[in-house]
Amino acid sequence: MDNVIQIYTIFLVLDFLFKKENSTFVNLLFKMIQRIQSIYLLIATFVSGGLVFVFNLWSNLKEQIFVLDLLMRESFLLKLIPLLFLLSTIMSFIDIFLFKNRKLQFVIGRLVILINLFLLGLLIYVSLTLPGEISISKKGIGMFLPILVVLLIVLANKAIKKDEDLVKSVDRLR
Repeated sequence: MDNVIQIYTIFLVLDFLFKKENSTFVNLLFKMIQRIQSIYLLIATFVSGGLVFVFNLWSNLKEQIFVLDLLMRESFLLKLIPLLFLLSTIMSFIDIFLFKNRKLQFVIGRLVILINLFLLGLLIYVSLTLPGEISISKKGIGMFLPILVVLLIVLANKAIKKDEDLVKSVDRLR
């Protein structure tokens, strides 16, 4: 119960700090969370930005390779993988707050899908060209996280499209 009171207090402080004339920060936050596409985008942000640090990309006999390990490699392709995960995370997170501009939200969702498909292709290419790949290396769950992100963004875009169609149908009735 104390946690609920603390969270409510934080919302009230944020509401006081970011108060606007017609909408408060708390009302804006709850309006955003009510939409299912915001939940999908939030989960996609968490998967792309959080789970990549939990699950390894691949492992061999000596070590497990995580996303941050690739930043210290000499190959440009290996350094590109963490940057694409970061770009996907940032764009998914920004996409959450564009709920008032559904067309832009839909376009950015498509860009995130393209980034993750490119990332998936890059991960597959790198995994197939690893030295000693045939007998030693095992793929980790982290290699398949872009597939989950693409699925979540597709679901979010489907819900965004449904909202846009609903608004268009209401406008036709007027």
